[in-house]
Amino acid sequence: MLAKTYGSAVYGVDAATITIEVNVGGEGKMNYVVVGLPDNAVREAIPRIETAVKQSGLRMPRARVVFNLSPADVRKEGTAYDLPMAIGTLASSGQIQNVDLLKDYIIMGELSLDGSILPIRGALPIAIQARKEKFKGIILPAQNAREAAIVNQLEVIGVESLKQVVDFIDDKVQIEPTIVDTRQEFAANNMHLDCDFADVKGQENIKRALEIAAAGGHNVILIGPPGAGKTMLAKRMPTILPPLTLAEALETTKIHSVAGRLSKNTSLIYSRPFRAPHHTISDVALVGGGSNPQPGEISLSHNGVLFLDELPEFKRTVLEVMRQPMEERRVTISRSKLSVTYPASFMLVASMNPCPCGYFNHPEKECVCAPGVVQKYLNKISGPLLDRIDLHVEVTPVSFNELSGDKRSGNSADIRERVIRAREIQAKRFEKNLGIHSNAQMESQTVQEICQITEAGRTLLKRAMQKLNLSARAYDRIIKVSRTIADLADSEEIKTEHLAEAIHFRSLDREDWGG
Repeated sequence: MLAKTYGSAVYGVDAATITIEVNVGGEGKMNYVVVGLPDNAVREAIPRIETAVKQSGLRMPRARVVFNLSPADVRKEGTAYDLPMAIGTLASSGQIQNVDLLKDYIIMGELSLDGSILPIRGALPIAIQARKEKFKGIILPAQNAREAAIVNQLEVIGVESLKQVVDFIDDKVQIEPTIVDTRQEFAANNMHLDCDFADVKGQENIKRALEIAAAGGHNVILIGPPGAGKTMLAKRMPTILPPLTLAEALETTKIHSVAGRLSKNTSLIYSRPFRAPHHTISDVALVGGGSNPQPGEISLSHNGVLFLDELPEFKRTVLEVMRQPMEERRVTISRSKLSVTYPASFMLVASMNPCPCGYFNHPEKECVCAPGVVQKYLNKISGPLLDRIDLHVEVTPVSFNELSGDKRSGNSADIRERVIRAREIQAKRFEKNLGIHSNAQMESQTVQEICQITEAGRTLLKRAMQKLNLSARAYDRIIKVSRTIADLADSEEIKTEHLAEAIHFRSLDREDWGG
């Protein structure tokens, strides 16, 4: 008897429906055959299924069983096919009566030997695809139920064991569908702040730079001695960014779902991601890839912040592979038989010591580095990468009076309000420009059309270009940052003072920096 169940395969951040055909019986000796380009994890499902079926009080057929995973020319990977293969086997051997119900559900789950069902990756994109193809519902592990339930108009059945699935299909038990009020939960959680800029004493000029970066979506690098507060400031960056929209939250959750990074019973990511990989990270771990492509840190930072602490300590090859995704805001991973694209629209916040000892340009401590060492340390970061970082900010140590004082500076909520107002101006400006949401995303042609500067501003910029020997890309960056500064000042035109402030944030372009 031939039985069919339906599963799903995740490629990139999207899913495709897979038909699992199971035939029990036929000529030949008793064995189990899996066809349809399965990987080793899918082939290893057979002993798991056999043991789980027996432990659930059911019977594994003592006959030839053929599994076909269709379409047969697409690679099937992972352990999530255990449950649909097991259900197909039981239906084909006559142990499930209500076979007609199987066509209405996508079924996914990994089986444990005792028949319990373990969580899977990619439940959200699987649920989205199931709704798109008009399936009635999806049967999946209970731990993934809330994640899938943010997709409305889909019956989400969270299950804990193989026996429970069989009884549900045969209408012996009732399982209440998991329901999540996505908009209500999102509204209740997306304004939560874990930390606050008010905790940082002093550093008003650095807070100003980060406010500009947040308002325009600009990349920023903080240069200063150890203990000056670079990491503390960077960790508070998500608290001043505009709250995620529901569409951004869904897109971000899809990426984390595919990577298996969602915590148990999580339905949606409410706050902007903050990723801080260690400097020993490999280039594959940063941008994504592997034999079975997975999203890297730059995609896990999508719609949020990627923080690279001690930037010169990262391997040069790791930093260089990041250049193209920073421009295109996506990364494409190509293999011989497939190509997947992950979104990677992130804000880069980097930090570094000014030299190996950490005290170059320190107001009190003397730098002990040999001549030329400071410049050599800076040269670990390539010019093309520095060009892609809009704001270079020097961080100085906080004085004792500022540390010991009771004065509290602006909090994250106040800064966020100003950032949101600036982003609203940009949203109106770019409403006809598809794919552009902030000043940092403008192409050169858009910069020329939108960012007009006065003659006095042109003269100032020309002098800065000649003195600092800036590249064409750095020129565009200065114009974009000055446009953001003007937005924060609610100014329609870019004034000379806006350009001057933007030029001030190009510290590493100065010829005298680093000796």
